[in-house]
Amino acid sequence: MNARRILIVLLLSILAFSCDSPSHHEVPKAICGTPIDPALTRLLVTSTKEFHEYNRVERSDAITAPCILLSENDPVLEFRFSWDDTATDLMYLATGAGSISRVTAPRGINLGYKSIVGTDGAISIAKCKTNGGDYFTLTLQVPQISLMDHSHRKDIEKFMRAYFPATLKTLGCK
Repeated sequence: MNARRILIVLLLSILAFSCDSPSHHEVPKAICGTPIDPALTRLLVTSTKEFHEYNRVERSDAITAPCILLSENDPVLEFRFSWDDTATDLMYLATGAGSISRVTAPRGINLGYKSIVGTDGAISIAKCKTNGGDYFTLTLQVPQISLMDHSHRKDIEKFMRAYFPATLKTLGCK
């Protein structure tokens, strides 16, 4: 009888382990329509829960819109795609009173584009003539990072060094 119980417990354990396999919850290879190395995303996202997107971005319309990567119901990466006729002041966006593009403790960096990186996000802008204007601005916010946690700035920078130019390639800039 003990051998039977042990066998049942073993089989149930194997079944439970196989149903909860992390391979079902891999980080996406593209986020908000932009291909990105999952290893770079994993620097910012530690969740092992299932991922899905809430995406309002329509590149052909070039209208400012959000795209959010969620882990189950929790936002883990928040993007704001924005097109405008004039170049936006990134420090104003980062430190303004609103929360749409707020980035904590922003510092200018050289990504080959005008960019700032903070402790919980980044903003980059580039000349990109489309139907929506002459400039494209991308805001990244990482809501799971505490405002006082300064340990992710380099990870955010690495992510944006890859994600922003890859996004530009998807926009059809003229």
